Parts: sequence; structure tokens; C-alpha cells
Amino acid sequence: MTWIHPLAPETEESPDVLGGKGHGLVVLRRLGLPVPPGFVIGTGACRAFLRDGRLPDGLGAELAAAVSGLEAATGRRFGGPGRPLVVSVRSGGGVSMPGMMNTVLDLGLTTGATAALAAETGDPRFALDSRLRFLTGYASAVLGLDPEHLEAAARAAAGPGGGDDRTGEDDRGGPHDGHRDDGHDDGARLAGAVRRVEALIRERAGRPVPDDAMEQLEPAVRAVFASWDTPRARTYRELHGIPHDLGTAVTVQAMVFGNRDERSGSGVAFSRDPNTGERVPFGEFLPGRQGEDVVSGRSATRPLSELAGREPAVWAGLLDALDRIEGHHRDACHVEFTFEAGELWILQVRPGGLVGRAAVRVAVDLADEGVIDRREALLRVSPQHLRHVRTPRVDTAAGVDLLTRGLGACPGVATGRVATTADRAVRMAAGGPVILVRPHTSPLDVHGLAAAAGVVTARGGPASHAAVVARAMGKPAVVGAADLVVDVAAGCVRAGGRTVPEGALVTVDGTGGEVVVGAAPLAPAAAGSHLRRLLAWADEVAGRARGGDPGSGVAGDPEGGRESGGRGDAESRSGDGSEGTAESRDEAERLRAAQAVLRNA
Repeated sequence: MTWIHPLAPETEESPDVLGGKGHGLVVLRRLGLPVPPGFVIGTGACRAFLRDGRLPDGLGAELAAAVSGLEAATGRRFGGPGRPLVVSVRSGGGVSMPGMMNTVLDLGLTTGATAALAAETGDPRFALDSRLRFLTGYASAVLGLDPEHLEAAARAAAGPGGGDDRTGEDDRGGPHDGHRDDGHDDGARLAGAVRRVEALIRERAGRPVPDDAMEQLEPAVRAVFASWDTPRARTYRELHGIPHDLGTAVTVQAMVFGNRDERSGSGVAFSRDPNTGERVPFGEFLPGRQGEDVVSGRSATRPLSELAGREPAVWAGLLDALDRIEGHHRDACHVEFTFEAGELWILQVRPGGLVGRAAVRVAVDLADEGVIDRREALLRVSPQHLRHVRTPRVDTAAGVDLLTRGLGACPGVATGRVATTADRAVRMAAGGPVILVRPHTSPLDVHGLAAAAGVVTARGGPASHAAVVARAMGKPAVVGAADLVVDVAAGCVRAGGRTVPEGALVTVDGTGGEVVVGAAPLAPAAAGSHLRRLLAWADEVAGRARGGDPGSGVAGDPEGGRESGGRGDAESRSGDGSEGTAESRDEAERLRAAQAVLRNA
């Protein structure tokens, strides 16, 4: 049996084998887009590992051959010397599970390879920063050490600039959080941080990180396979109805370095605005940083539009990539990307995934553009999407007690009591709805996100972990509330000179980004022209099937244009996945009727 498959245009295996990430990269290669070379260890190897507790027979030999092929393709040597090959080792199941499984970046940066990278680039600071990222990531994912302890040690050794004291807790950002000084001092601090983390690993794990690249790779693959069965991954699958026996693939690729220099960076780009569905590029990026810094939500990101002035060639390449990808998938999409020394690389693609009003608008617009027909537009929109279209907004004109404002990351309104940790959110949810308020979230918070009615973070943007998981769960979310301080030790949050204790009632609006003290009044949501047109199409389909007036199923409203006549009800406020207002329930039934006709045609 063949366990490993190349990231090549001719690779024919399905996402069930390659995982969604690996299959998406193959598609990108077919489209002629810039993808770092690499290979995929298929999901079958993961299932065998989980069954037998070891890597399957033959995988070791295939892995060595695949690495040799990658060395030939890049002209680099895995682990050095000379021009070292450094790789990323990423998970990727057939169904997307954002952030739930392990990833190891910068693998292959042995002591010798780090020195070789410094010599090749003439930048010891960059090489040490990448080595420190590798050590903390590997020790956490493979050796099971607490990442907070590792990064706290690194910050202490690196000195000023490595942390953020706004949060009242460790920010987990490490010394590689974008702080840069010119000259020798910065390199000396990073070298000290590397030594301190190496010592902590030896102390806590009882052994050092292997200083041989191949001896690093196999344990990393095992760790990614094993992360399929972590509690957070199992919780996520149970919430989303994903079978537990699928397993994950592992994608191994040559690293491209967003932290290489001032003409490097990483980001996430949507072909259309995920909140509105408007056909404009949307997203965020961080200069001089790796992709993990963007998606973790630890740092304040920059709007994607700023990339146009900063790196016009990268911007032009990104727009071309989004157009080609959207044309192929016939749907809105988003990509993760890195640019290294002014050169663009696409690292991941996901088509679709928009919710509520955005999903409706994209379906109608794509039909208007001739990309899909009306039948497909009707089938793409789910009744659940319509519930989110009708979600009311906080009525800010009614004199609400505004605590703070951030970026709306997932539409909806939720009211609940403040919880400052995931564990507290789970406990408190037994007594009623809670709002999880965090500096940022990580995969370790997934149980709290599942228990909460809504989420607020002080940092992060529309592609941060909190935003992505909230959209997947349909939870109202506000991210990047810049003046918000979460004090876990004191059990409170602070903003605008005010302190709100844990357990206090707040309301969050995931569209406008408002966080309001108390149960705020709500303003009704209008249907909008795109929803009215979609429902008119639905009524036409259902009416033809009945042999009568296309609009006869909805007396007095043949185009589905009725607007909400009252304020939002408790169902809309709760964020609990109910069907929402009477209008949204009626509209959902009209859509279901049309979809039933189309599916039985």
C-alpha cells in the first residue's frame, strides 16, 4: 500500500485520502498557483497508527524517499549543512477542523541548520527566531510540554518586548511576537531565549529535542496523528457530527518564512467579505510574521487592503489567485498565504463557509454573474442561513450602556453572563447563557466556546481562532476589542475605565461589534433585496410544483419581501441555534419546500 502522495497536479486521490488541506493544495497546483513543494501522508496511515499504536509498515521508507525528493526539488538539504531544508508538518482531515489538531513548523532547524540559515541569509536574528519557534512548537506538540511555560521562559530570557501585560495573564505570544530591534542586542536576547527553552525542555521532558532532522520528523508525524484523538478534537467532531474514524492526513511542505525580513509576512484573504458577501477582497495580514501569529489571534493584525501599498506585486498575485480559485470552485473562498522577500505563496484554500446574509448574497450574486444557476443557488443556501439573516441588531440608538466595541466576526446577538475562562464558561452555562470573554482563544478553549452563547476577544481579527470557530459553530462573536483587558486572576474585565465582574450580564452583537452591559434592546433586521429575490425564486419553484400561482404559498407576499414588524425575540437573542423569529421560520419553510422539489426532480 502507498502511504505517501505528492503535492502534484497529477495526484488524483480524494479529500478522504489527502485530507481537505492536501487536496486543496493539489487543486492549487493544477491552477498554476505558487504552492511550496511537499507531500501528503494519507489518512489511511493515521487510521493504522490509531489502531496499532505505531506508524504502519513501510511508511518509514516512503518518508525517507519523499524527503529525498523534496531535497531534490528545492536544492536544499534536510537539516543542513549548506542551504538547509526546513519543513512544516500540518494536520488536515477530510472535513475541516480549524485549529483542533497539532502542527509543527520550522522542523529541521537543528543547531547546525540554524547556523547555516543564519549564514545563508546574513540574518542571525531571523534564524534564531525560527529556531525558537520550532523548539516551543515541537516541545508542545510532540513532547507534551505546556506551551505557556515554554513561552513564559522564552519571554523571561528574551527581556522586554516579549509579552503583553494588558491581559492579566500570559499572552502566549513568546519573544517572537513581532518585536524587533536592530543590531546585536536583539540577536543576543534571542540566543538567550533559545538556551533557556532548551534547558527547560531537558528539565521537563527528561531529554532534549533531537538534533537530527529525520529524528524530529517521525515523532512529529506521530504527534499529529495522535492529536486526532485529543479531547478538543473529539469535542469538535461531536459538535459538528464528524465521524471519529476518519483520521487526519499530514501535509509536509518546504517552509516559506513570513518572518524572513521586512518584505515578508503572512495573512488570510477572503475573495468576498465573509460578513456581508460583498465582492471585495477581505482579510488581514501581519508583516514580518509567520501564519500562526495571524490565526492565533494573539496580535493586532492589519487590514488586507494595506498590502496593496506595501507589496504591490504580492497584492496583484493574491487578487489573481482569488479570482482563479473562485472561478474553479464557483464559490467564495478564502486562502492562507505567506510572502517571503516579496514572493507570494498560497498555503491553504477553503471554498464557501459563509453564513447568514453573506451566504444568501453570494448565492444570488453568483447566479446573477452566470457562475451558477438559480437551482444551485437555492440548494446552496440552508434554512439555518436564513435564521442568521433575520438576526436582530443591538439598538444602539436606544441609549445602551456600551462597554466596548470590536470587530463583528460572526453575525448574531447573544446575552449572557461574563466568563473569563473556558472552564468557568462550562460550569456557569449550567445556570444559563454565558459569554466567553478572553484575550484570545486557542484550541484549548473549544469546550468553553461550545458551552458559550457568544464570544468576545481583546485581540485577533476576522481570521483568528475565535472568529473561525465561532463562525463554524454559529455563535455571535466580537474580536479585536482593543481597549478590553481580561483579568482572570481578579475575575473581571475592564474597558473604558470601567470594571465588569465575572457573572455580570452583557450583550454582544456579532455584526456591529458592540459589547453592551446588561440585556440590550434589539432592532429588527430587514430582509434585504438578496433574500427577497432568493425567496421569490423559491416560491416560483414551489408554485410550479403545485401547479398554481408561484407566490400562492405565501399569501400577500409573493416575493418574500415582508420585513420584520417587531423587535427581536428571545430565540434570536439566545444564540442557541433555534429557528429565530417568526419571519425566519416562515422563510425557512419556503426554502425547504423549493429544495424538496429540486432534489426530487
